[in-house]
Amino acid sequence: MRLYLVITASLLLALLAFATVWPQVALAGPQLIVCGWDEVFILDLEVQENPRKIWSWRASEAGELPDDVKALFKTTDECKPVDNGRKVLITSSGGAVALVDRGDKRVLFYGRAANAHSADLLPGGRIAVAASVDPKGRGDRVVIFDLTRPDQPLWSDELPSGHGAVWDEQRNLLWALADENLHGYRLRDWETSQPKLERVLKIALPEAGGHDLYPLSGGPLLTLTTGNRCWLFDRDTHGFVPHPALGGYAGVKSISVHPVTGQLVYVQAEGKNWWAESLHFLNPEKTLHTPGEHHYKARWVREH
Repeated sequence: MRLYLVITASLLLALLAFATVWPQVALAGPQLIVCGWDEVFILDLEVQENPRKIWSWRASEAGELPDDVKALFKTTDECKPVDNGRKVLITSSGGAVALVDRGDKRVLFYGRAANAHSADLLPGGRIAVAASVDPKGRGDRVVIFDLTRPDQPLWSDELPSGHGAVWDEQRNLLWALADENLHGYRLRDWETSQPKLERVLKIALPEAGGHDLYPLSGGPLLTLTTGNRCWLFDRDTHGFVPHPALGGYAGVKSISVHPVTGQLVYVQAEGKNWWAESLHFLNPEKTLHTPGEHHYKARWVREH
């Protein structure tokens, strides 16, 4: 039996703050990046009853990508805003990762990674990619690339069913989510041409099926989803508690909380599909149904 209910004073205070802010805030013109099919787009939610697309990117229209790489972006599964919202880090289960400039939609970097499911920027102009299961044995890895060397992996390590990657600047750690464990990596030989990661933590998840990993602003908590539940993970105590609003929800593909308004958006698989036609919001509560779309991840644009 896995032990996960570890609540310290700091985690309890964080949970109370999390719960307290929910009924008090209102939406203030946020933007949401959404992906899942061959299109990555940004919704302007200034008017929630009639959101509109204000930005769209398709690999098929990206002149910087080789034709064989364009075909790998048919099922995008991460669309993470980086560099204060000026760029978007995109992965696809088709087997690729790209860093795209929001201003001109130019591809600044691309690389192949089998069944890529998430990525994050690392110090020194590098990228970590979490690669999931691959029938040809090329996945189940965490892979490092350099922004100046497209499509040339520098290093990799085993990460069974890799699904999440979050760089933690404060703790100087890369958190990487596997099927049954959460791994923590330190940077090693980082100033050389052969950088690597050293795994210093391997923390058992409360249940198998690690899927989404994303930070909450202003504290030590990460949201984390597994096959049947959603959690909060404290990066200081390494304790898990059920998510206060989504703890019993299964099949949740992504959770993101706006850093200013506190509004939460999540994507939950519908029926037997891996995708959803709806985006669900809390604080305030709302469901946005978009027939024909294939949503997988939704992330608030975090501009500073």
